[in-house]
Amino acid sequence: MANELIPASSEGQLLIYEDGSLRVQVRIDGKTVWLTQRLIAELYQVTVPTVNEHLKGIYGEGELDTAATIRKFRIVQTEGVRMVARMVEHYNLDAILAVGYRVRSARGTAFRKWATARLSELLVKGFTMDDDRLAAGRTLGDNYFDELLERIRAIRASERMFYQKITDIYATSIDYDSGAEITQTFFATVQNKLHWAIHGHTAAEVIYQRADA
Repeated sequence: MANELIPASSEGQLLIYEDGSLRVQVRIDGKTVWLTQRLIAELYQVTVPTVNEHLKGIYGEGELDTAATIRKFRIVQTEGVRMVARMVEHYNLDAILAVGYRVRSARGTAFRKWATARLSELLVKGFTMDDDRLAAGRTLGDNYFDELLERIRAIRASERMFYQKITDIYATSIDYDSGAEITQTFFATVQNKLHWAIHGHTAAEVIYQRADA
């Protein structure tokens, strides 16, 4: 599902969700998005009563907790010739996605195909990413690219512990000879793999770069 989140205010509290010809105003609060039943209906191209019916089923079956997924926001809207401010219930991303798994519409089907593809990628690869959004910085207010880098560093650190354990086992072998050429080659190879796992350079490349600095 190609989509785009475009800031619609200087405070970044309202965004526009775009997908082809569809434009839905999305409210951002607490690192999640919030939509009214009317906007959820527009998103999945169904009627408001259909959305209401699915939400009743979702909450009635205990799939989601109302206190955690429903919040009232003040909305100013035109009623006749007057501008009226009312507190209107909004539903967070968990509720929006839950409705997407239940609605029977072309857009609901497209959503389920997209979600299934992301889940399959996660199960097979162990990760899933929206490359375009991360590259363009289109996130919900935070720079998740930095978080991604930090998690990759943590994974690489675990690789370092793995290689350290290999060298420890090798050093305890009965025919271990610290001066043997095969031993020197082994440790040099492991060291290069360790350096590459952490920062993407071999030991020789690190020395060269620092000497040239």
